[in-house]
Amino acid sequence: MLKENVQKILSEISGGNDLGEKITLVGATKTVDADTINEAISYGLEVVAENKVQEFREKTDLIKGVRQQFIGHLQTNKVKYLIGKVELIQSVDTINLAQVIDKESKKKNVITNILIEINAGGELTKSGFSFDNAIDAVLSLSGLENVKIVGLMAMLPNSEDEEYLASLCRKTRDLYDKLKAKLPFSYLSIGMTHDYKIAIRNGSNMIRIGSAVFGKRNYEVKNGNV
Repeated sequence: MLKENVQKILSEISGGNDLGEKITLVGATKTVDADTINEAISYGLEVVAENKVQEFREKTDLIKGVRQQFIGHLQTNKVKYLIGKVELIQSVDTINLAQVIDKESKKKNVITNILIEINAGGELTKSGFSFDNAIDAVLSLSGLENVKIVGLMAMLPNSEDEEYLASLCRKTRDLYDKLKAKLPFSYLSIGMTHDYKIAIRNGSNMIRIGSAVFGKRNYEVKNGNV
């Protein structure tokens, strides 16, 4: 089933998004063991990403032949464990976090690629920049020496209203295009298992897929409860 899942999504996105841009499939590997991840890689998965730093540290050296990213909420005191080891940190949701990434990257003499997280639905339970303050924030952070902002990331609200979700994608894409005119943007990361088709129809060129690739997660096994 894993092979079929990977190849199905790769086939679905092979034609690009609504703007003709190539779509990058990111396998979201939270709770997935290294052997399963490596099997998915053998079927064509080229990019994987973790949500938790501890899981990343446990698995990163066991995973071969793939680009590794980070997509979860990131605490500043754990930034040092990712620098120089991930090709992209997607979930940069505050100015302070970007500054800490820059500081830790300076120590290791590397440039770290990041995406700025947008709170597209204005949800109190989600972090990220609002549409109103994102442009000023991104432009102010673009001067950091050891950080390169290469795009935006957003997590859509949990809603059955497809037109509402599509409108948020388009609004985020508009913001992306405005910033792309000033900065070397490449990625607009919107879309997960339940909404990626809406996202790629409305401007996303990177999707973060977990259960549609790896199957339903078994959190009890990971937590040692089974």
